[in-house]
Amino acid sequence: MNKYLVFILIILLARYLVDLAAEWLNVRNMSMHVPDEFKGLYDDDRYRKSQEYLRDNTRVGIIRDTFHTGIIMVFIVAGGFDLVDRFVRGFGLSSIESGLMFTGILALSVKIIDLPFSVYDTFFIEEKYGFNRTTSGVFVMDFFKLILMTAVIGAPVLAVVIWFFEEAGGLAWLYCWVAVALIQICLMFVAPAMIMPLFNRFEPLEEGELKKAIEDCARSQDFEIKGIYTMDGSKRTARSNAFFTGFGKFRRIVLFDTLLEKHTVQELVSIIGHEIGHYTKKHILKGVLRYMLTSGAAFYLLSLFIGNQALFLAFKMQNVSVYAGLVFFGFLFEPFAVATGVIENYISRRQEHEADKFAVEACGSPEALISGLKKLSVDNLSNLTPHSFTVFMRHSHPPIQERIAAIRAMD
Repeated sequence: MNKYLVFILIILLARYLVDLAAEWLNVRNMSMHVPDEFKGLYDDDRYRKSQEYLRDNTRVGIIRDTFHTGIIMVFIVAGGFDLVDRFVRGFGLSSIESGLMFTGILALSVKIIDLPFSVYDTFFIEEKYGFNRTTSGVFVMDFFKLILMTAVIGAPVLAVVIWFFEEAGGLAWLYCWVAVALIQICLMFVAPAMIMPLFNRFEPLEEGELKKAIEDCARSQDFEIKGIYTMDGSKRTARSNAFFTGFGKFRRIVLFDTLLEKHTVQELVSIIGHEIGHYTKKHILKGVLRYMLTSGAAFYLLSLFIGNQALFLAFKMQNVSVYAGLVFFGFLFEPFAVATGVIENYISRRQEHEADKFAVEACGSPEALISGLKKLSVDNLSNLTPHSFTVFMRHSHPPIQERIAAIRAMD
């Protein structure tokens, strides 16, 4: 049997089993009693509801992952990629056009296969627990907007990569890395102003006590705010959140409108102080640089496998092509992606503690930050007792009780 085929099938099965173990351990680790830190915020009924929410999401997630893993393994073994490739080649297109059509069919197929799960998650699970505010019309529009946006942005990037690997010889990986990095940097700058408004409405935070308090906190840290906005998150969900996005004159602090409804001014200032901390500590910039290094390594490794005949035989392909090689390399890259993801999550968890410390020092109220984090956890029915293995593999944020303990230890 083809060694690449065996390796890829083992990768797919191993990833599935690791994810299954993480889900199972997470559910098994649930506590039957409200943690002392949350008594008074969580009554027994709502705490039980949060556990039921975790169970339901876990069950649906396992079914979803089982279905997707099974489909892709059968598709590989049955030679499905070759069927798609032969269909595309029947149109007599150029290699770039064929590549765009080939990947477009695969990407659209994945979206369609996943659509029933997305519908169930939005209109059954999220609806059952009071989070969903997405109408069917908004859901459909989001689906097509996302496909259109992916095509508009992804097609030119893919065309550039195919062209370089066909025409630029041994340094193609380097040219691709530079070109894709420049495109991604541009998107980071313009996304807040051009892409995000396609999905949500952003309005400047109105004048008042909250805006003044945020500006005072930022000014005390010599942080120049380019804009504070509210986002109509309630259009889709009852969840609350805040985030920092963009660079330069496009950077902005964004508050979900649902967040404003449930938190005091001091809590909101502490939450914003946390987001300012990420920027001031250069967490975002460091993350971008790490991502650039990882993508450079990925392009170099891609150059070693993109024309490998044995790899194409593993997928039962009759023809070798750059565009199909890009897709197939993704399967080989999976262990590297998982490893870098674990490392990134570890770094992110450390940075969350750093941002918490910054917020406390900048805004001077550890109890306000703790109170704000507690409310976010309760409102979002967050899992208060995730298993350490699940945290290690998946979580970009430390468990909430760990964060609270670290904040209290700052006194």
